[in-house]
Amino acid sequence: MGLEKPAIPRVFRGTFEWFVNSEVAGSALLLACTVIALLLANSPLAPAYDHLLHIKVGVSWGDTTFKLTVHHWINDGLMVIFFFVVGLEIKRELIVGQLSSLRRAALPVAAAAGGMLAPAILYATLNSSGEGSAGWGIPMATDIAFALGVLALFGSRVPVALKVFLTALAIADDLGAVLVIAVFYTASLRSWGLIVAAVFLALLVLAIRARIRRLDVLLPLMVGVWFGIFASGVHATVAGILVAMVIPVRSRIEPERFLAAARERLEELESVPLTRESMIDDERQFDAIDSLHRCAEDMLPAGLRLEHALHPVQVWFILPLFALANAGVRIDSHLLEALANPISLGIVVGLVIGKPAGIYGLSRLAVRLTGASLPDGVAWRHILGAGCLAGIGFTMSLFITGLAFPDEALVAEAKIGILAASLVSGIIGSTILGLTLPSKERTR
Repeated sequence: MGLEKPAIPRVFRGTFEWFVNSEVAGSALLLACTVIALLLANSPLAPAYDHLLHIKVGVSWGDTTFKLTVHHWINDGLMVIFFFVVGLEIKRELIVGQLSSLRRAALPVAAAAGGMLAPAILYATLNSSGEGSAGWGIPMATDIAFALGVLALFGSRVPVALKVFLTALAIADDLGAVLVIAVFYTASLRSWGLIVAAVFLALLVLAIRARIRRLDVLLPLMVGVWFGIFASGVHATVAGILVAMVIPVRSRIEPERFLAAARERLEELESVPLTRESMIDDERQFDAIDSLHRCAEDMLPAGLRLEHALHPVQVWFILPLFALANAGVRIDSHLLEALANPISLGIVVGLVIGKPAGIYGLSRLAVRLTGASLPDGVAWRHILGAGCLAGIGFTMSLFITGLAFPDEALVAEAKIGILAASLVSGIIGSTILGLTLPSKERTR
């Protein structure tokens, strides 16, 4: 007997719809910034563009100076916020979302595993030795913003369950990518940096458990974790994941307690004349309103609140800036030759062929071995189409490229492969879904 088909919890739907809408809206800006970066890199402004990215910015105190290039501040600084939001999404999914139980997680986790292993193996096969061998992690990633953006083009024809599957798959994929970055793309470790990060992380946990909400207390502790990870040799963005893992994603109080306290405070406020200024002179009113505010804060999980607050910053500012700083690559008449080199070819084969093959293959295996079943309204042909969309690597792939290759020439080859593979994957995936999704008439 197969396992029960995964349902979409009502509470999860609101968060999920908000998440998808923000990702889809931001993908258009991300695409625009990618085009701008390509235009800048292939225009007379290219030297100025490159110079701007390599300007050093930092602080000095006494004889000590801490400076990074603009490019590094974006990739090692601002992207920490991106990974923090990713970490919040991962924790939410693991604790209360689509990855919170074996029944729900079996299919997307198996799909994510296949979508990471197959591309890495194909890339490694084409780059078993030589200077490109370190890039095996590049085609493992999925860009959820672009993938959901393409899926959104089909509107109501797309089953909600397919969007949930692709989102859960991408989040599980993100978790795998973070582990790959932390374990395989760390050249050397400095133990004192890890100790500093551990101390600040422990202090942050204590502050959160003590229900300290003051930003002037919490923010320095978070910066301390970032500095320790940065100094240790592990990529600084891992600090974002670590901090996210200690942020609560469940309410601090039970709903019954919250409702009882809220009713009591509201009754107090309704029993006396309440105006916009009355609480200034009435201490009881002030205490009742303050208590109501604290109850609401305890009921609303900090992780969800931060995710909602920072997600627009990530979508509308950080990722577009990352694209501007990283997507620029010189394209000339030798483009076809560049695509034929082992690095570019490995990325293209990994993302275009490996991603859908791995996702489809391990999904089939998971259904056969675990008894899991496809969500309602989703067929295997839809899984194949979504698997092709997962081949849009872009953001994470560009990020891992900067870690894998110190040589700018190798980075350029990888970028060409990423851009080409993402474009082809998007076209193939949208074609498959366009042919297999129900027509508009049938969805009405």
